[in-house]
Amino acid sequence: MISSFIIAIRETLEAALIVGIILSYLVKTKQTKYNNIIYMGVVSGIITSIIGALLFTHIAGGFTGRTEKIFEGITMLIGASLLTTMILWMMKQKHVSSELEHKVATELSEAHKFGLFSLVFIAVLREGIETVIFLGTVSFISTNNTLIGALAGIITAIFIGYAIFVSSIKINIKMFFNITSILLILFAAGLVAHAVHEFQETKIIPTIVEHIWDINPPINPDGSYTILHEKGYIGSILNGLFGYNGDPSLIEVLSYLVYLVLVFVLWRNIEKVHKVI
Repeated sequence: MISSFIIAIRETLEAALIVGIILSYLVKTKQTKYNNIIYMGVVSGIITSIIGALLFTHIAGGFTGRTEKIFEGITMLIGASLLTTMILWMMKQKHVSSELEHKVATELSEAHKFGLFSLVFIAVLREGIETVIFLGTVSFISTNNTLIGALAGIITAIFIGYAIFVSSIKINIKMFFNITSILLILFAAGLVAHAVHEFQETKIIPTIVEHIWDINPPINPDGSYTILHEKGYIGSILNGLFGYNGDPSLIEVLSYLVYLVLVFVLWRNIEKVHKVI
């Protein structure tokens, strides 16, 4: 639930900020007559994303056995790649507001209503499709209240977006994105490790060392799990959020660590470039 909440709030807020910047620019330039085009773009993007979610669910439900594990593993790697790309891309956007306003001004000056519609539609659709894939990977790892967490995240993001552009509430967006970026990087690392686990079960990747440690305690006499068991109260949360595994293989652990080191190096390089600029 926590991972789906973070993903939903992050993706929805990105879309809300883009739409908010465009609407604010239209108000500032007294071009509010184009507001309906923006709303149409938002609604169309949401509807198309929902269709994409249904198609994804249908496709995912059509696989069984070994094929299902391969599909889930590939989807997890795609999800981790998209998450990483999104986070690193956001770090490079120092002037996203002015660049977006410039694009809107260009479309308005050329009277391209379809261009303005497409700008909003693609922005919302991109975030929507990413959300579908990310939540799909969450459901592969943990089925606990994924939908509830996602809905809570969407509602929270809409409130934050409203607070930023309409009310006087001040929110440190940079800090918000930095914190959620760290959490999502850890989540993406878990996706990579889980994908490796799926590929090992299908014999695509060799196991080498099956368990480099095993801290999954036995089930309690009453049939319940202890809190640190992967299906226990704490263990299941850590499993869904950070890829926690009580008995990982050697390659799972190495893939987790290699991913974190790689992203950390890329993160540091981007920060150095920004300092020079």
